[in-house]
Amino acid sequence: MEIPFVKLHGNGNDFILIDEYEGERIPDDLKAHFAALYCDRKFGIGGDGVLFLLKSGDGIRMRLLQPDESEAEMCGNGIRCLAKYAFDKGYVKSPCTIQTLAGPVNLKMEYDEDGDFMAEVEMVPPVYDSPGIPAKGKGDFHEIINGYEVFAVNTGVPHAVVFVRDLEMVDIVKAALPIRHSQFFPSGVNVNFVAVTGENAIKIRTFERGVEGETLSCGTGATASAAISHRLSKTGHIVEVETLGGPLTITINNGAFMKGPAETVFSGTLSLEE
Repeated sequence: MEIPFVKLHGNGNDFILIDEYEGERIPDDLKAHFAALYCDRKFGIGGDGVLFLLKSGDGIRMRLLQPDESEAEMCGNGIRCLAKYAFDKGYVKSPCTIQTLAGPVNLKMEYDEDGDFMAEVEMVPPVYDSPGIPAKGKGDFHEIINGYEVFAVNTGVPHAVVFVRDLEMVDIVKAALPIRHSQFFPSGVNVNFVAVTGENAIKIRTFERGVEGETLSCGTGATASAAISHRLSKTGHIVEVETLGGPLTITINNGAFMKGPAETVFSGTLSLEE
């Protein structure tokens, strides 16, 4: 069985995309195992997840299966990658709406004067109330976990936000794990370490749930970090976010909006035994 695939990335957050617009290519009961197998960077294609593009009524739907075989509700970088592919294929025009487990997501996209693809994503509105994250407690989440002052918000998936003075002094994986698995977060949580670098600028590093490690960029994490920064008056409502993989612009104004690039890396075909 021949399975075409495309490899894309958004600021270094990389994905394998399987086009199921015309019909199923990977059976539902095998999608999670497929993701675990082919996201492996030594024995597979390599990636932070597998995007499945499906037809949904007159539009499209995104599913994201992760290396630990879990399914993510939403992914900011992933949805830009999926949108680029769908836009290039003619499945959608700008603006469009993409269905996700976190709900419908609206996007505008274009190729700029340099020929680079850019998308502005209307993110899932930030949820600060603890039960909606979900996290234990009531009201805004604010706790001390393993010596770190932790804030939290849901931007499609749950995110913890920790402010530090110097990101280079933080062992991201070691510091993130006790928060990632804290009893305060019944569904687990992504963990962002944030340094405020200017009046409207932050630098972040993110440990992603499902990947179970640090990624070069996380769109929902950048949104969460900007949202908490703005909520705590550390920045204004338009925040330039520097990730290891590149910049994103987040606007917090009656919701949350993320603007950033997506690139196609290569395509190929997998030969699978039936």
